[in-house]
Amino acid sequence: MTSTDLENVEFVVRSIAQTAVDKEKEFGDLDAVVGDGDLGYSLARGFEKVLADWDTFKRDDPATFLQQIALAISSRIGGTSGPLWGTAFLRASAAAKASGIMDGATVVAMLRAATDGIKARGSAELGDKTLLDAIVPATDELERELGKGTDAAGCLKVFCDTARAAADATSSLEARRGRASYSGKRSIGSPDAGAVAVAIMIERLTSEWAAR
Repeated sequence: MTSTDLENVEFVVRSIAQTAVDKEKEFGDLDAVVGDGDLGYSLARGFEKVLADWDTFKRDDPATFLQQIALAISSRIGGTSGPLWGTAFLRASAAAKASGIMDGATVVAMLRAATDGIKARGSAELGDKTLLDAIVPATDELERELGKGTDAAGCLKVFCDTARAAADATSSLEARRGRASYSGKRSIGSPDAGAVAVAIMIERLTSEWAAR
């Protein structure tokens, strides 16, 4: 992989981290509707650690860098968020290492690996009203756009738009995992906080990517 590949991965991770820190209250308020309200706090504390240790991470290649991010997150985020997000970055790192090149197909493979890790670690599936319900449909659409030969900007826009629409659509679902599942049918009518958080992260990344 090239130095540009590493720079792109760093850009993505830093955008996600800064969004998690900046949106702490918003994510917490979303989670408080039917959950325990700690999503914003947990993500902010974990990604604060990432930003604080930014210059210390090994950068031999994108896979090594993502592995360092996974370890930093896992060591800092409490509750269920730490293992889930740590596993996601760790699985993405493994996919990047297996590929050896950073192209669209590798990005899809990394996203698939990350979501498979979340499924396994959280015993969750699509439709359980979790962040999977935003990221999986978005990844499906990204893969379709890549197959059609859509350019990077177009692919990112579809990825972003699909994540937002899918996150909003979780309002119709009943939560089956996490603290929100304790609310049963009362969870219907409000979007999943994790799914919305992912959509917001992708929206900011899309905007920042276009402005680079």
